[in-house]
Amino acid sequence: MIEKVLKGRPSFYGWLAFLGAIITLGGLVYIYQVRVGLRITDLSRDVSWGFYIAQFTYMVGVAASAVMLVLPAYFHHYAKFKKMIILGEFMAIGSVIVCMLFIVVDLGQPQRVLNVMLHPTPNSVMFWDMVVLSGYLLLNLVIGWVTLEAERHQVDPPKWIKFFIYLSVFWAFSIHTVTAFLYAGIPGRHYWLTAIMAARFLASAFCSGPALLLLLVFVVRRVTGFDPGKEAVRTLTKIIAYAMGINIFFYCLEIFTAFYSQIPGHMHPMTALFSGHDGHALWINGWMWTAAVLALVSFLFMAMPSTRDNEKLLPFTLIILVIATWIDKSLGMLWGGFTPNTFDSITPYAPSFPELLIGLAVYGIGALVVSLLWKIALGVKKEAGTF
Repeated sequence: MIEKVLKGRPSFYGWLAFLGAIITLGGLVYIYQVRVGLRITDLSRDVSWGFYIAQFTYMVGVAASAVMLVLPAYFHHYAKFKKMIILGEFMAIGSVIVCMLFIVVDLGQPQRVLNVMLHPTPNSVMFWDMVVLSGYLLLNLVIGWVTLEAERHQVDPPKWIKFFIYLSVFWAFSIHTVTAFLYAGIPGRHYWLTAIMAARFLASAFCSGPALLLLLVFVVRRVTGFDPGKEAVRTLTKIIAYAMGINIFFYCLEIFTAFYSQIPGHMHPMTALFSGHDGHALWINGWMWTAAVLALVSFLFMAMPSTRDNEKLLPFTLIILVIATWIDKSLGMLWGGFTPNTFDSITPYAPSFPELLIGLAVYGIGALVVSLLWKIALGVKKEAGTF
């Protein structure tokens, strides 16, 4: 099936060349980072996680979101999602690769990754995060390729693959739960020290990931004519609406708990995110207010059937939803945890230009993987008559 990549429009190869240029530019900056160290970033002793880990956090949610297609299709026999499932699984592969690469670039020296494997420590949450991410990547590779091969030959997938499909559903929940434990297990950071952290992560994942998938499907439909089905689109938008509502509700619970209890450690990170600290405004304040407004607007548009089912307005709604969740879950989550620090003061941090270029290259690798896999999947669907 790999030969499908060799048959495409010039615009497709132009897109691949564009991604290649971004990856090359960021790769050169990363080589420089390996040589001189993480001093090219604005990380410090007080702010040890930054832009890289922020993107890792968000993309784990995007990877886990494939379960929102697999679970209804295989557990509830909702056949309308069958056309999009392979696209969700292949997007999950690209997302997990992006997650792993952001961990690698954050470590400074790439050979440090081997320490996790050569010296496994089961009492470390990072060790289990590596296990669940690697397992989820392998599961989606096997499931996606086997089911696509069966579709190519117009036969039912082998029965043994169903065990791995069902396993992938539970595994998807595990990858984001373990990632949430990375944060919630740090007692010195009040913004993260909450039992609802894993639930917040999952709710955010199950609205932002499907929203991004649906946006990409709309792009593919415009370029290739692939039709996911109106009923499938409407059902997925309902799932996104419910998940976004739960996501907002969980955040409101955090606000109530922090300010009704009047515990300073829980209040200060939230006030710092939205209004600064000790009278000093922070660069993140504008971003957080933007996220709050966009989250409410996107939820209102998704909640009302008249706007949710309007396919001209839907892409705009999905875009602002993705932006809102990205700001909250990546920028807000990291800066909220480190601001103020354990001495109740501010250590300034903003991603440096090299960090942004390296991050862009990592996203470029993910986009390249998804583009190639989707090209194969759509080529097989067209050949099999399921396009």
